[in-house]
Amino acid sequence: MRLRSFVVAATALAALVIGFSPMRVTASVGPIPLNCNRACLEGVIDQYLAALVKHDPRGLPLSEDVIYTENSQVLKVGDGFWKTAEGLGNYKHVFADPEFGQVAMMGTMREAGGPILMSLRLRIELGRITEIESVYFKPGGGGPNNIAAVDAGKAEDIWFKTIPPAQRLSRPEMIAVADAYFSGLQKNDGRGVNGTGTYPFTSDCHRIENGSPTTNVPNVEGPFALDCMGQFKMGYYFVVQAIHNRRYPLVDAERGVVWAHCVFDQGTVNSGTLSDGRAYSYRGFNRPGSILVTEAFLIEGGKIRRVEMIGPAATYHINSPFRSLTGN
Repeated sequence: MRLRSFVVAATALAALVIGFSPMRVTASVGPIPLNCNRACLEGVIDQYLAALVKHDPRGLPLSEDVIYTENSQVLKVGDGFWKTAEGLGNYKHVFADPEFGQVAMMGTMREAGGPILMSLRLRIELGRITEIESVYFKPGGGGPNNIAAVDAGKAEDIWFKTIPPAQRLSRPEMIAVADAYFSGLQKNDGRGVNGTGTYPFTSDCHRIENGSPTTNVPNVEGPFALDCMGQFKMGYYFVVQAIHNRRYPLVDAERGVVWAHCVFDQGTVNSGTLSDGRAYSYRGFNRPGSILVTEAFLIEGGKIRRVEMIGPAATYHINSPFRSLTGN
């Protein structure tokens, strides 16, 4: 697959990917260093988590008008999960983008006596945290999931390899590859991204959703038995009718990772025809609903090798308060 076909649209839009509004910096707590590198950003995540389990945000370097969300609902910092967090979980996978002042993690936390999944993104401007975007998947959330498996495991070592600078893709190229995933998934028909006949996957691509593998699963029937390419070429994901509010606020160029937020709209179509001519139906996909998706893509040579996702069910066609590339 040639990367070039996915780059043009993303290049024109790349300036918008960091999200929301002008810089806001006034606060009483000492600021984060202006040249905050990877280690510094990872430290900010640790500082945030420590404050969260103490139920006290007063020690954080917050902007006065910081935007805080839980599952796309705007709250005051200190409300919601700040009141119910019982402790840290055992899994923490951190992504850093020093160039754009973004740091994020997928991990587990403890609430109500057990583990939950959390994706967390912090935006830092002029030494202050100006955006806090958190998404939670909790027991009973539905769909493929295995919270306990995440809490007992760790991310594969391949996520942490350093890519030599000369081999790194540009930011627009990285974003274009990630966006091609969503374009190929939306109304998936097996014909490739925008009818090109290709999808941006390595031959060993694998995906984990809410702690459960949804590719390469042995002894099952249907899409989960296949690899990423096989699923998309067969057209199994025709049920996902729209993928909107796509955002790519963090590009971890050193490790070849794009962090994405978006919304999957589904439930209005539950039957279709696969690319081999077989009829296929999904039980239960007969009510409009959405998935509030956080997705991390590990990209090698212009193709996606690993996907890590956290995505709770949400109100149909929910929209985030953070600005998307397309505005919808």
